[in-house]
Amino acid sequence: MSVTFKDVKADLLDRIARGVMRPGSLLPNEIDLAESYGCARATVNRAMRELAEEGIVERKRKAGTRVRMTPIRQARFSIPIVREEIAAQGAEYRYALVDRKMQEVPDWLRGRLELTAGQQVLHLVCMHYAGGMPYQHEDRWINPEVVPRVTEADFSASGPNEWLVAELPFSNAEIAFSAVEADRDLADHLGCSTGDALFRTERTTWLQGKAITLVRLTYRRGHRMTTQY
Repeated sequence: MSVTFKDVKADLLDRIARGVMRPGSLLPNEIDLAESYGCARATVNRAMRELAEEGIVERKRKAGTRVRMTPIRQARFSIPIVREEIAAQGAEYRYALVDRKMQEVPDWLRGRLELTAGQQVLHLVCMHYAGGMPYQHEDRWINPEVVPRVTEADFSASGPNEWLVAELPFSNAEIAFSAVEADRDLADHLGCSTGDALFRTERTTWLQGKAITLVRLTYRRGHRMTTQY
């Protein structure tokens, strides 16, 4: 059976997901890849073009093809790093891990991430501070079937967002913005009153149809978001 560009693309994505080809690493050239897959160079070229169009790899003449450090979609969306946001404001950044546990996926999340009943997910709750003041409450769920190394990762000193950005690319992202009322837990963490209106972003990232993570980021009162496009 002849090797198709879809076979080459799927295998490269699998190697990237498993960490064989890590973010920033240089891929073999098309001639060597064609030889290893036993296919025509044009087949490899098409697979590479699709990976580049989907923001998984970056191709440069004479410099080769690399796995993107921070994959970018056609809409030019990149995952923001809260530490960098706070540093850009001239404030001192501090991070704290509030809770970490492996558990069965809740029903509401199972439907959102298209997971199966009884599947294990990693649940993390983190706090980010700017100048000693609460800045962002992070409530995150990670699918270890897509990111198996997450079960051994240590998030006591730094947050999961930077780890995920460095560890694994994504091919799709869905983002929602909303105003929410602070419950007792959010009020305690963000230093506000129960019932206060807070700004929240919810982001889900995917790799070729498989959910990587869903995160809810809730900010202290008065937060202002600015973006460029």
